Amino acid sequence: MNSILQIKAEFEQKSNTGGFSARHIPANKIVEASHLQTLRNELNSIVQYWQENTIINKVLVTAYYIDVIAKSNRIQSLLSEKGKKTNDLIVGAKFSKDKDPKHIITYCMENKSLIESLKMIDEAISILIDDFDGKLTNEQISAIMHNEIPFKSDVMSKNCFINIVADSVYLEKLDVDKDRPELTESQVITLYDIGIPYREIFRKIDLDYLNINKFDDNTFLLNPTQYSILKNSAPYLIAMATPDFSKYVFADISDDEIDKDIPIPEPTNEPVIGVIDTLFDKSVYFSKWVDYVKLVDPNITTTWEDEHHGTMVDSIIVDGPTLNKDIDDGCGRFRVRHFGVAAGKKYSVFTLLRQIRDIVQTNRDIHVWNLSLGAESEIEDNFISPVAALLDNLQYDYPDIIFIVAGTNKTSKNQVKIGSPADSINSIVVNSVSFDNLPASYTRKGPVLSFFTKPDVSYYGGDDSKEMNVYFSNGKVVRTGTSFAAPWIARKMAYMMQVIGLSREVAKALLIDCAAGWNKQNSSNYEIGFGIVPVKITDILQSKDDEIRFFLSGTSEKWDTYLYNIPVPAINDNHPFIAKATLCYFPKCFRNQGVDYTTTELDLHFGRIKDDGSIASINENLQNETDNVFTKESNARDLFRKWDNVKHIGEFEETKHRPKKAYKTKSWGISLKTTERLSEKYGKDLKFGIVLTLKELYGKNRIQEFIQLCQLRGMIVNKIDIENQIDIYNKADVEIDFEE
Repeated sequence: MNSILQIKAEFEQKSNTGGFSARHIPANKIVEASHLQTLRNELNSIVQYWQENTIINKVLVTAYYIDVIAKSNRIQSLLSEKGKKTNDLIVGAKFSKDKDPKHIITYCMENKSLIESLKMIDEAISILIDDFDGKLTNEQISAIMHNEIPFKSDVMSKNCFINIVADSVYLEKLDVDKDRPELTESQVITLYDIGIPYREIFRKIDLDYLNINKFDDNTFLLNPTQYSILKNSAPYLIAMATPDFSKYVFADISDDEIDKDIPIPEPTNEPVIGVIDTLFDKSVYFSKWVDYVKLVDPNITTTWEDEHHGTMVDSIIVDGPTLNKDIDDGCGRFRVRHFGVAAGKKYSVFTLLRQIRDIVQTNRDIHVWNLSLGAESEIEDNFISPVAALLDNLQYDYPDIIFIVAGTNKTSKNQVKIGSPADSINSIVVNSVSFDNLPASYTRKGPVLSFFTKPDVSYYGGDDSKEMNVYFSNGKVVRTGTSFAAPWIARKMAYMMQVIGLSREVAKALLIDCAAGWNKQNSSNYEIGFGIVPVKITDILQSKDDEIRFFLSGTSEKWDTYLYNIPVPAINDNHPFIAKATLCYFPKCFRNQGVDYTTTELDLHFGRIKDDGSIASINENLQNETDNVFTKESNARDLFRKWDNVKHIGEFEETKHRPKKAYKTKSWGISLKTTERLSEKYGKDLKFGIVLTLKELYGKNRIQEFIQLCQLRGMIVNKIDIENQIDIYNKADVEIDFEE
């Protein structure tokens, strides 16, 4: 086996120097004045609506697009506000329920700006009719931009005119989105961020602000009466609603007893994993390994059954290999800091939000968190659940923590989609497989927001043919569930981050890369994610003799973050390798943006450096490489995982391969192109980890040659030696007394 390698090299940073890119419309499209007139009439109706509804001193306009729309093709001038980019006016986005989803995006702007937009579209219609006979083609637009056709308007610039024309091509209609369902139970309500304190708005509609539970500026807990008042007075403010009380999905509990007398040593300096779960039974044999904090309201009556789930989860984290010798991962034992937040069959989403936030903020020494609590109800199509959104932003705010989340269990045949918080994008979501490597009978699946790959990975959680050994009050028992798959992944992540010393970005990328293997990825396989994680930690931290696996870490500071001098061995001017790459990063997420949830896209290019200096990416990704290449947004998401914070690309063993031509430099390169939906500040200084693997086509071990080539180019190469890292970890924890 080869050690994995850490390559320390300086990434270069480059700003986007592409300059202004003129708007255009698809070559086969003709813009007709009649379509602009229809949009103008809809806009006029919206103006009238807001003149009659004055609870807020701003306006909300919803644009219904013809497809999943790239940022560059969204409205730029049809709705605009002085001093702001139209994209900054977006307060929410969702997909239509059509077979082929379409973007529905809501904008918030000043009333006077909406009236100005109406005037501008009137002028655009007049120009289109008077100067172009009511029709305009892409060729004519290009001619206008190059001054080949005179533009005569004194009211608007030609850029504004062309933008309005181009905006209209991608629009089906404009409206005010105000249809909201009736609700009969308390809901966690998220309202659009319109820049106005909701204290003022609630006062106008006779809602007592002081008697409303608030999580943040736009998230409130409303009972049915409060919700009804809001819905009847200002339905357009409601972005999303989630029932406050949700059922847990737990394994069945029984009284069977197998073994209660299991020896265990005293804990010493083992890494600590945080567990947020039900209560814990302090009588179990490993109780000294668990620091228990009970957070359930003391007025709530609890029973011994409320301790079972959390105790069983802890048993795997602390002593899983003793209980399940056939899947001993080689990670040893872990200590646990356990926070008991749940009792009974239901929990309050609102209370859980506050508890998780407070727990993480006050326990900053914990880096890996296990969350095996999962909701019975399925996730929504158009927005992330409140708990998942909290996890995502905690992981953005605290760059040294990661959540491992269970993928939730199926409780009926009609249940298909995973439940909250398994829709967390930044977390590692874990589904369960049987010991035969098949999706478990209780498996639920993604995707999230119709696009994001969830679960991330799968692991053994047991099934009817063979169950998982766990421990609770009655002794060692057998159970099944994603709740018992997730803790095994928490163990591996804690080992890699705290014992080996890897960043969470690299550790996550290694986990996913090894789960994926060299198999062709099926983007529609949302049951097991990228694959099943290997049992042994050595299979993650080492590679086969014919593989060179190495990782790099960096920070995205500008539009292009690149490294073009990776030396790959060449034989007779050919590289005898296939390759794969896995990129992970933790972007800022905004729940109120709906389906446009992640703010930063890192577009991954990896491959040989051609003689013209460009990258021959192994997945033929030409996005951002040249202005002459256009990739439809839906295709960019499907083929290149645009906006996904995990990118896994590769060449696969089942395909026949020949050695690749080595260009002059014999170098390979990485380029990460950064795109921002909102403010550029969220993508600046964004950390990432990349795991790269080269597989020799003829089975030869070329790792030493690779190391020497890297060192000749001034790169620092570190072998990840597991035993050495364990020694370093143990010595770092030894107290040293200095003589006076």
